[in-house]
Amino acid sequence: MARLIAAHDNANRPIVGPDDATLRRIIFRIVRLAAGETLALREAGHELCLVPMSGTVDIDVGGQPFVSVGGRPGVFEGLADSVYAPPDRPVTITASDAAEVAIAGAIADTGVEGDAFRIPPEEVEEVDVGSPETHSRRRIRHILGQRQNGRVQRLLVSELYADPGCWSGYPPHKHDTDDGEAETDHEELYHYRFDPPTGFGNQSCYTGDANPQAFVTRHGDTFCLDRGYHPTVTSPGHRGYIFTILAGGAQRGLIQRFEPTHTHLMDAIPGIQGMRDAFK
Repeated sequence: MARLIAAHDNANRPIVGPDDATLRRIIFRIVRLAAGETLALREAGHELCLVPMSGTVDIDVGGQPFVSVGGRPGVFEGLADSVYAPPDRPVTITASDAAEVAIAGAIADTGVEGDAFRIPPEEVEEVDVGSPETHSRRRIRHILGQRQNGRVQRLLVSELYADPGCWSGYPPHKHDTDDGEAETDHEELYHYRFDPPTGFGNQSCYTGDANPQAFVTRHGDTFCLDRGYHPTVTSPGHRGYIFTILAGGAQRGLIQRFEPTHTHLMDAIPGIQGMRDAFK
């Protein structure tokens, strides 16, 4: 069942680990380092994407160095500069200045040959969805998306930016069943930030039964989704940010099933087809 993890100081430990009660494929942690500080980690059986949210770091993946990764002051100020690490590779992060790094992971096949690589800002693919008039304006910036097909096993990573008072994940859709063509089974994790950080939102989740869930989301919260429709809204007066991790079961590409009740909105909200295409 979906659940919300309240913002807290995770002391660089996993916020969602491999033994999570909701997610079987996804792991996630936030790492905060002072200038000159180093953290070493190795996530057995998982491929990783390391995304500096602020600050600059050097990242070493199994002896392959990536220097001066990041550099943006915060997630609302620039495109991501990131590094992909294949499964079972030791990773070392060293901060050049005070830095915060999001680490997204997905369970992967071990023993498969693969290379670590950098995803610089110019390789981040942006998709515009919605409009102010439909209260659904957001931009999705794909860090690990279609461009990396063939180099990544199951992991999809993106950053979503919602305008104040706007919905995302809308029209409502789900992705919890593999039927070959109309829907894929993908777990999902959201990590929220707001600008200013006093902002908040609401995260809904429902499967069509009589027990829908609704969570108030605040700056630094994390949401774990294994099934159901999951629309999100951001409070007026605040920009919303969602760090998004998806991990597929049978395939990497995501196919969303939109709730039949709201299919009339598919043509009314601009950019929906472009959004769908960018995830496949």
